Amino acid sequence: MKAEIVSIGTELLLGEITDTNASYLASQLPLLGIDLLWVTQVGDNLERLRECLEQAWGRSDIVLTTGGLGPTEDDITRETIAAMLDEKLSVDAELERRLRELFSRLGFPMPKSNIKQAALIPSARAIPNLSGTAPGWWVEKGRGKQGERRILIVMPGPPSEMRHMWETGVVGPLREILQGEIIISRTIKTLGMTESGAAEVVKPLLSSNNPTLAVYAKTDGIHLRLTAKARTGEEADKMIAQRESEIRSLLGDIIWGSDEETLEGLIGALLLEKGLAIATMESCTGGLLASTITDVPGSSKYFKGGLVAYTNEAKISYGVSSSLIERHGAISSEVAADMAGVARQHLGADIGISITGVAGPAEDEGKPIGIVHIAIDNGREIRPILGQYPPWRHHVKRRATYQALFELRRLLVSMK
Repeated sequence: MKAEIVSIGTELLLGEITDTNASYLASQLPLLGIDLLWVTQVGDNLERLRECLEQAWGRSDIVLTTGGLGPTEDDITRETIAAMLDEKLSVDAELERRLRELFSRLGFPMPKSNIKQAALIPSARAIPNLSGTAPGWWVEKGRGKQGERRILIVMPGPPSEMRHMWETGVVGPLREILQGEIIISRTIKTLGMTESGAAEVVKPLLSSNNPTLAVYAKTDGIHLRLTAKARTGEEADKMIAQRESEIRSLLGDIIWGSDEETLEGLIGALLLEKGLAIATMESCTGGLLASTITDVPGSSKYFKGGLVAYTNEAKISYGVSSSLIERHGAISSEVAADMAGVARQHLGADIGISITGVAGPAEDEGKPIGIVHIAIDNGREIRPILGQYPPWRHHVKRRATYQALFELRRLLVSMK
C-alpha cells in the first residue's frame, strides 16, 4: 500500500519547529509493510490545505495528517477534510461529554472554543487522545472505479500526543486490515570513516534491490540502513542477517552499535559489567562529554564527575602541569594526557578521559579550527587520539565528544 504524510502548520514552514512527527511516522510505516512515497508540509490555509489533501487522497491508499486539531481559529484540519469529502461537521455528544469531563478533572472550565474538538463527520470515527484534548479521526472510504479502500488518519500535532495516539489507536487497526509484504529495517552504526569512505567499502552491496542499503552521515558517525521486503517477518529477518554479516566483515571494528543503541548507553553497560568508574576533564567541549554520559539513567553508578577547565589557569588549578602547557601548549597530546590523569586521580575514578582543542571561530596557539586532542588514562596506559573535524564550532564539539566515547568503548571492549 502507498502512504503519504501531510504535516500541517504554518510554524513548520517558518522553521519555528522541526517536523519530528513525519520522521517518526516514516520509521514506523515500513514495519507494517507500507511504502511511504510522499511527505508534504502545508500551512494553516484552507484553500492550500484542501488542495494538498485532495492530491494526497487521490493518489495514496493511506493518508496520515498531523496538526491543525487545536481549538483556535487557525486549526482548520477538520473543516478542510469535511469540505473535501463534502460532509457536514457536527458535534458528537459522547466526545463532548468526555471533553468536559477532562477539563473538570483538570479543574478548569472548558472554553467555548474547545467544543470544535468534539466534532466529527459521518464517515469518521474518533481516535481517542489519551494525552491531550483533541481526538483524532479515522476515515475509511471506497474510491475510484474499482472502489479501492482509502484510509485517512488524522492525528494531533504535539509529538507526544501524536506518538501515543499512533501506538494506542492506529497501529493495531492498521495491522488488522493490512495484508502483504513485511518491510524490516536495521541500522548499523559506525565511526571512523567519512560517508563517502564507508560507501566505497560497501559499494558492491549498494546496487541490491532487496535488501537495499543506504549510507547516512549522522552526529555519532556514519549509519548504514538495511531494508528488506518479504512475505513474512522471518524471511525478512534472514535477508537482513545475511547482508549484515557481509557488512560487518567489510567494516570491522569501526562498527560500534545498531538500531536504537547509543554510544553512551553501550559504554554505561560495559562499565557496569566491569565494575569501573570514569571521570572527565574537558576544555573545548565545555562539559558536553559529561552531559552526554549522564544522559543515561543510572549513570551515577559509574560516572564520578566532570571537570570543565576552559582556561589554562583553570587547568593548572586542578593540577595540570604548567610546564607542559608552556612547552607544548594547552592544545596538545601531552596536555590532554595530563588532563586525563588529573581527572582520574582528582575524582577517584578508574579511567580518566580528556578533550582539548580548537572549536573556533578562530585559530588558537597557531593551531587550526577543528583540531582536537583526546586522551584516555586507565592507570596502566594512556591512549592519545588526534581528531580533525570540519571547522564549525557546534560540529567540533559534537564530533569530539562522540570520538571520545567511541575510543572509550574500544578500550573497554579490549579490557579483560
